[in-house]
Amino acid sequence: MSAPPEPSSVRRLLGLAGPPFAVAMGVIGIWYFVSEVALSDGQSFLLPPPHAVFQSGVLDGQHLTELLEGLRATLIVTLVGLTISIILGMSVAILMYQFGWFESTFFPYAIVIQATPIIAIVPLIGVWMGFSFNARVLVVIIISIFPIITNTLFGLKSIDRNFINLFELHSVKGPTRLTKLSLPAALPSIFTGFRISAGLAVVGAIVGEFFFKGGEEKGLGRLISRYQLQLQTEQLIAAIVIASMLGVALFLIVGFASDRLTRSWHTSRRETG
Repeated sequence: MSAPPEPSSVRRLLGLAGPPFAVAMGVIGIWYFVSEVALSDGQSFLLPPPHAVFQSGVLDGQHLTELLEGLRATLIVTLVGLTISIILGMSVAILMYQFGWFESTFFPYAIVIQATPIIAIVPLIGVWMGFSFNARVLVVIIISIFPIITNTLFGLKSIDRNFINLFELHSVKGPTRLTKLSLPAALPSIFTGFRISAGLAVVGAIVGEFFFKGGEEKGLGRLISRYQLQLQTEQLIAAIVIASMLGVALFLIVGFASDRLTRSWHTSRRETG
């Protein structure tokens, strides 16, 4: 019996993009209904129609330049904070994996940091560090480091026992076993933490900019705060959309890197690929 034919690339693309596109069209339709029908003329400023947001946020050169400059500033804070979170979070997770006392000592404090609302921490950071670039980066680190620690640690602890026995049989321990077995086997879990933290890093950057309004850099958070105070709803929605697109873009980039690095050899990627 012959195998069923492989679906064409066009059909695969439609299968992947079709449902999200249909949902997007439905949301835009509801948006138009609310802004054009449900809201009265005196309330129309609360939710301008999509074409008005597009016109103000994209077609207006001055506002577009302002939003792109804000995007650049927010992206820099996000990438710096996320990079530090990855380095620091993986280092902490590896130490927890290698030394049980380290995990039992410091993991509860990682939970405390994650459980404390970031809104409650931000004013204290402002008192300590002022409204600087470093303060915004610190907010990103605090909000994004926990998923990296937990997912990396989970991946390191989920290695097949047979592989561990094989390495022990050949007396392979320490850094060699970590680099040759533990970290490669934990890559899917590690990248899961990266994907989660990528979105959280954007949130942290926006929150930091929203509260730390000092300095010359005007990130998306500062723009959102200003648009809110001035009731510039079109620009406010455009800034929110751009911020969300930044988070989605980082999530997709990390997902693509994960797929490229693990698809050819890891069983979890082959089963889902």
